[in-house]
Amino acid sequence: MRSIWNGSISFGLVTIPVKTYSATDRTSSVSFVRIHEKDGAPIQYRKICELDGQEVPNEEVGKGYQPPGDDAVVPITDEDLSRLPMPTAKTLSILSFVDPGEIDPLQLDKAYYLGPNGASATKPYALLREALEHHAKVAIGKVALRGRETLAMLRAHDGALLMHTLLWPDQIRSADGVAPEAVTVRENEMKLAETLMDALGELDPAELHDDYREAVEELVAAKQEGGTPAAPDASAAPGAQVIDLTAALERSVRAVRGGGREGAGDASVTPLRGRGPTRKKAAAKTAPRAKGDGGQTGRTSAAKKAAAGTGGAGKKTTGKGTAEKAATGRSATGKTAAKKPSRAKRATKSSAS
Repeated sequence: MRSIWNGSISFGLVTIPVKTYSATDRTSSVSFVRIHEKDGAPIQYRKICELDGQEVPNEEVGKGYQPPGDDAVVPITDEDLSRLPMPTAKTLSILSFVDPGEIDPLQLDKAYYLGPNGASATKPYALLREALEHHAKVAIGKVALRGRETLAMLRAHDGALLMHTLLWPDQIRSADGVAPEAVTVRENEMKLAETLMDALGELDPAELHDDYREAVEELVAAKQEGGTPAAPDASAAPGAQVIDLTAALERSVRAVRGGGREGAGDASVTPLRGRGPTRKKAAAKTAPRAKGDGGQTGRTSAAKKAAAGTGGAGKKTTGKGTAEKAATGRSATGKTAAKKPSRAKRATKSSAS
């Protein structure tokens, strides 16, 4: 990797020369260029002076500052900026060490790897990294990058020091007016939501990929070959609808337990009790087993036919025998069930004789 900034880390009287490398790569994301639809040629951006309407070359482009609420623009030169006090221009000055949980993720901006710059920086670099890991702390300081001072957080990551630039506290907007108020969440809904969270299991980073980028690449490849891009499947797109939250959570849990998501089979899902629909389903499943399946219905009909040709005593005995056979043979095969009427017929002949 190419270093983008050279400086040092300073805490107390310890100074560690470091090189800075970008920890992220956004070049793989989808980006488009603007073109002239008439002929497909790219459109160039030109710097035009608002006063005379003429194009301005890069060497004549300078800096200016426009105060909030003022139309006037104050020219600022590099010489003006060089005279400003900025002790963090080449130094990450550590102010304190805090628990990671004290840093709001909203403040996290960009990430950079810091590596030791020279052999003499290796030992203090490793010492700071090990101290952060052992003490479970992160360092908070200030640093100037690209001519601007910013907050920074330093932490140990994968054997290296990682620096996150942070937004200033006054750059974080309040959530007032965003969240709904006076919403009641029932206990069973909370349990279902937690059950679904547990059932989803852990996330494998290797499974994450940019589906939109792949779709764009397929689209471009199809257009380059002169083919017609495949139409997207709109049937899977959910429309706006009013749903029963509890029912939706229950279906989600069943889908995950049934293998709807890879890796969900190892999750533990607590069975739900006390719900009306659940008891009805259980009763519906139990009733056929108590009364008998299709084979047992056939045996009951055969017993009635056999009893029709006998007296009261024979009918009672035959019915009792059939009931006992049905009770002991609920799990019998179709072959066994088919033999039952024949035995009933033999019993009828025996009674008639």
